[in-house]
Amino acid sequence: MAQGSGQEDREKTTALKDLLSRIDLDELMKKDEPPFSFPKTLEEFEYAFNEDGQLRHTETGEPFVFNAREDLHRWNQKRYEALGEIITLYVYELLEKTCNMTKAILPVDASPDEPTSFIYLTPDALLNPSKLLVLIQGSGVERAGQWARRLIINQDLDSGTQIPFITRAIQDGYGVVVLNPNENYQEVEKPARSPPPTPPGEPPDEPAEKRERKDDKESKKKREFYEKYRNPQKEMETDRIPVRENASSEEHVVHVWDHFVSKAEAKNVFIMAHSYGGLSFVELMNQRETDVKNRVRAVAFADSAHNIWHQDTSKGTQDWMQQHCCNWVSSSEPLDAPLDSMLPDCPRVSAGTERHELTPWMSFNSIFRFFNEVLELKEDDKAEGPFSAVTTRSGSLKPNHQNL
Repeated sequence: MAQGSGQEDREKTTALKDLLSRIDLDELMKKDEPPFSFPKTLEEFEYAFNEDGQLRHTETGEPFVFNAREDLHRWNQKRYEALGEIITLYVYELLEKTCNMTKAILPVDASPDEPTSFIYLTPDALLNPSKLLVLIQGSGVERAGQWARRLIINQDLDSGTQIPFITRAIQDGYGVVVLNPNENYQEVEKPARSPPPTPPGEPPDEPAEKRERKDDKESKKKREFYEKYRNPQKEMETDRIPVRENASSEEHVVHVWDHFVSKAEAKNVFIMAHSYGGLSFVELMNQRETDVKNRVRAVAFADSAHNIWHQDTSKGTQDWMQQHCCNWVSSSEPLDAPLDSMLPDCPRVSAGTERHELTPWMSFNSIFRFFNEVLELKEDDKAEGPFSAVTTRSGSLKPNHQNL
């Protein structure tokens, strides 16, 4: 009796080792998950934005709760992502209705059957003869008009979206282009896998019932033990088809520059780039250095991810960035406090927050003051050629911290 019990324990141990070698702990948590079926609108989610732009439950008035179901992290994450997709559409609606912006499809010569992306433009973006503001977000799930989805959901629309920047720019007489560097691909369902063909000379696969009977006793026990602990939901498998000339943030920025910004009538182009968007702008400079220098008056970075060494920028680009760029970085120092830079690329000042995603919002007023100072210096010098304000006043485009 004891011998039989010991044999059974060994078989269970072997089966458990087999289980752990084939799945991870996350897989174990998939057992008995609720279906991944979530609401399609904010109303169905029972959430709405209040007058302060905060997302609140329509019944309780409480902020969004991530852990709607305890011990179901994957389900909670899928629910959060579903809400995020609704937020994306909501921000698009704000861009179109509140900011009066329209979509432009990319690539510009797209055929009807290929994947596409898009950007948003104000009506005067390409026709405004004076000023154009270009907004470039960082990497991640965020789409056009967003700085940080997490802030939109957990804080408010002002801190998480680009709406305040667009509204202020329009009031100050800018045309605006909102880039969409993370809309890089079209997702399509993978075709069902066909069973492998039977090699020549071999009989076709046996029916499942017959194979089951032929399984040896040990492998059958292993399979039964394994299935007790594994019951995951089958998620749709997809392929990603890249958008031509827009398959990455860097490609997207170059494409928009070539087909929109470089053709705009504005004499003064300003760039606002957050996080990875700063890296993408520096890559644009590497590829279109002369054109960018001739058109762009100033660049405001917010915790930019660029690196002039890793991106192999030229000495001319580094010198230009010293004169025309400023990076508001996450820091415990007060807003606009000058900070030491590890690299000779551009001045760095504090964004007044240690939270990376908050740097654009916290720097909002300082960035527009920076842009205004650039224009005032240009007017003071009555410059005819590009950047004579810089050549006559060394460092004139750096923020005047005494006035900030």
